[in-house]
Amino acid sequence: MHPQRNTGAVFNQDRDTRFGLVRARLRCSESGNVLPIKVHRDPETGKLLNLVFVWADEGTELKVDIPVVFKGEDVCPGLKKGGFLNKIRTSLKYKCPSEHIPQKLEVDISNLDIGDKVFMQDVKVHPSLELLSKNETLPVCKIVAAKLDSSKPTH
Repeated sequence: MHPQRNTGAVFNQDRDTRFGLVRARLRCSESGNVLPIKVHRDPETGKLLNLVFVWADEGTELKVDIPVVFKGEDVCPGLKKGGFLNKIRTSLKYKCPSEHIPQKLEVDISNLDIGDKVFMQDVKVHPSLELLSKNETLPVCKIVAAKLDSSKPTH
């Protein structure tokens, strides 16, 4: 690990709000991988104000929150029947080597019907990732039946 430095750096990163591992070159000509751990934005404009990075040399194990992205909504049987996707978790926390940090976790819901769930243990990840949850059987999402309109009287 590198000690904290107070020198300027040049970073190559797109304008996405999620960041992954980034290659950095310091003005002192040293380079290495860094991972953004805090992003500070102007609340009104959304303009990036400050980024806080941690050095992430190969093999360094880090605890990271990885965003969950759902795919297959367009063909999901439960959604086609009028149900809706209850996104219970929007990210999952893992301990993993810096070189295997995924930008996102894809959860495929294309085969789910109303009442079906996807659990943390069902999310496919690289074998070097360790889920940091005490209960892997907690759901990530569930297809829920649409609520009946209770304002209409029943006969």
